[in-house]
Formats: sequence, C-alpha cells, structure tokens
Amino acid sequence: MLQLRASEALGLWHRVSLDLVREAGPDLTLRQLAILSQIYLVPPPHTVRGLAATLKVTKPVITRALDRMGQMGLVDRIRDDDDRRNVIIKRTVKGALYLERLGDLIVASGRHLEE
Repeated sequence: MLQLRASEALGLWHRVSLDLVREAGPDLTLRQLAILSQIYLVPPPHTVRGLAATLKVTKPVITRALDRMGQMGLVDRIRDDDDRRNVIIKRTVKGALYLERLGDLIVASGRHLEE
C-alpha cells in the first residue's frame, strides 16, 4: 500500500488538478466533483434531499451544482414516480467516463511518486 506524507499527497493532488485543467473536458468545482463522486461511487438511488443530507449542504446548493453538471451531460434528473416531491439523480455515460478518466489520472500521478 502506498504511504504518502502530506506534502506528497498535496503534490499528487496538484498534478491531477493540473492535468484536469489542461484537458478539454468539463471544468468542475470541488463541490461538483464531490457530488459527482458521491453519485457514481455510492450505490443509487440518489436524490437531491439525500445528497444534501450526506454532504451537509442545502438543497439549493445541490440543485445549482446538478444544474451545471446536467448542462455538461454528467448527470440526469427525473421525478420520482412514487413521490413527486423527490428528484432522482441518474448517472450518464459521459459522467462515468469523466470519473474513469479522473481515476486514470490519479493512478498515473501516483505511479510518478513511485519513480
């Protein structure tokens, strides 16, 4: 298992962040990235209310982030047929590919530390 000092972990994050900025893909805020990770790494279903509770932010904060990520094609939203008050967040292929690419960047940057 790779053991990192704080400075090494920050260096890894720095390299990954730079790689993300240099790519032509979606430019996400840290909050959007946290929400997207929650949606894709934790089994569904996901709702606006549930995401807000998990991330300890308000529903409008989640809604704004989802609006932007929806425009980018990273997530979809639909009304829950069983409870029309709930909005269910759906994964998209584009969102899955984005996080897969992010994982690849992290792995590549981690390998750089081992050299």
